[in-house]
Amino acid sequence: MARVIVIANQKGGVGKTTTAVNLSAALAIAEKKTLLVDIDPQANSSSSLSSRLEEDTPCIYDVLINSVPAEEVIVDTGYSSLELLPSHIKLVGAEIELVGFEERERVLAEAVEPLRSRYEFILIDCPPSLGLLTLNGLTAADSLIIPIQAEYFALEGLTQLLRTMKLIQRRLNPRLRLEGIVLTMYDGRLNLAKQVQAEIRKYFPDSTFDTVIRRNVRLAEAPSFGKPVMHFAVSSLGAGDYLALAEELLIRRRGHSISIPEARSVGEQG
Repeated sequence: MARVIVIANQKGGVGKTTTAVNLSAALAIAEKKTLLVDIDPQANSSSSLSSRLEEDTPCIYDVLINSVPAEEVIVDTGYSSLELLPSHIKLVGAEIELVGFEERERVLAEAVEPLRSRYEFILIDCPPSLGLLTLNGLTAADSLIIPIQAEYFALEGLTQLLRTMKLIQRRLNPRLRLEGIVLTMYDGRLNLAKQVQAEIRKYFPDSTFDTVIRRNVRLAEAPSFGKPVMHFAVSSLGAGDYLALAEELLIRRRGHSISIPEARSVGEQG
């Protein structure tokens, strides 16, 4: 049965989609059958895997709004062990349409459940917000990965997100656990980046992945070629970092994911 992992952060520009795409690809390279579910209307995960849909091509919108079975919408990425449930800009109206649905937070969970037996991992890339689409992702998932950019203001939203996780855990999805926090866009030459890393590891020591995703030109270039970085520049730092993150995730999976820490603000913590 698949482990369903949602990758979310309400702050944009923190490497959320980069993490979703490249962690999925790295797990596939490890011969773990993986599905990437793109529920972001910007469809950047989809385009990063060279999937650009026509207006009438079925996508995750049709799964959520028109009850099209998810297995009918999944596409092959061309990479062994990696498949995609693609998004499209028309998903932008889905949050308004979902408001009228009964159990509107559980629509994605119901769509994903029949897919669990087909994969070892299902990763969900969410929009950069805490709207209804992201709530669907969190309700469908077993665990959460939070990408955090190694800059001070990226810390501000962490408290809110952790509080939201606790709320969802109590009311919608009691099995939800925190898989971990991953530092992204890290530049070890900057004192601020080092300070942010130290701060996160101080207050969330059991929650933070050891692997750090460093800033890397190849990692930034790969989406424009429609490829994960390990298929674009396998010897790059970016490829190595995401392969290391996948390895760490697999090691963690042999144990147990951690509970969601108390959502105190960094300022309150010290």
